[in-house]
Amino acid sequence: MDPTELRIAAVVPCHNEEASVAKVVTDLQAAVPGIVVYVYDNLSTDATAERAREAGAIVRYENTKGKGNVVRRAFADIEADVYLMIDGDDTYEASAAPLMIKTLLDGPYDHVLGVRKQDEGASAYRAGHETGNKVLNGVVGKVFGENVEDMLSGFRVFSRRFVKSFPAVSREFEIETELTVHSLHLRVPQTSVPVGFRDRPAGSESKLRTYHDGFKILALIIGLARHERPVAFFGLFGTLSWLVSVILTIPIVIEFYDSHTVPRFPTLFLAFTLLLLGSLAWTAGMILDGIRRSRHETARLVYLRYSAPGEDPRPGEAGR
Repeated sequence: MDPTELRIAAVVPCHNEEASVAKVVTDLQAAVPGIVVYVYDNLSTDATAERAREAGAIVRYENTKGKGNVVRRAFADIEADVYLMIDGDDTYEASAAPLMIKTLLDGPYDHVLGVRKQDEGASAYRAGHETGNKVLNGVVGKVFGENVEDMLSGFRVFSRRFVKSFPAVSREFEIETELTVHSLHLRVPQTSVPVGFRDRPAGSESKLRTYHDGFKILALIIGLARHERPVAFFGLFGTLSWLVSVILTIPIVIEFYDSHTVPRFPTLFLAFTLLLLGSLAWTAGMILDGIRRSRHETARLVYLRYSAPGEDPRPGEAGR
């Protein structure tokens, strides 16, 4: 396919970004000629939509609050060959977009991550969020056995086949983690590009809440382990239940051999219950692991229906 014929779409989720969205739109248009910028207004109470439209963006509305809901809607509605996702707060340098798109096409890759490099003297990257990001990177890296960088970054470029095989079940900011996990479990070709990260412009207010988001990240880590490694997750609880059951049972067995009586029926009942719960936990883990494998295989088959970035479409490929 001729690179000049590629349809490139930018998805810009926004909630009350009146002060910054116009600059994001114009910067993208200047950096990538021919790009179609879609601004998704997510229940804004200011003039975000008006400013985006004046700057030349196509404005759409998502009335269920949450970045994940915006991305799900955008990926379902927009037909393109290359998709770019960037936040509407003007903290990412849109000038990195051409390099990210070129990297995607030259690979070809299905996912190019913009790894944030904070500008000197900037304070956009809060210490609490930076720590949470590093912890999450480490956990996901351990789970998948891969090196994970800046998985909470909101600046990414995707191929069509990545987008159309992505289920997008997250509702809020967890969407970035889901995107990274999707790329890892499908083992798609991917890479990263450093991008500038700066403070918000004057009059723009951050939507991040350090402690609230910290607890969400913790819940996300637990949920990730449960969904992606169910045997290990449920097996841990099952093994602990068995261990406690054995500890409770040993004195009862010794006492039975000495006196030929079982005087502590409640303890014996508790030990038996824990043994049963441990067995159920292991069984649940194995069943869920089978479901996980089936889900991943289905996503992979959808992914294989589409051609690589920059290649001619395959026969019967939808949306071309």
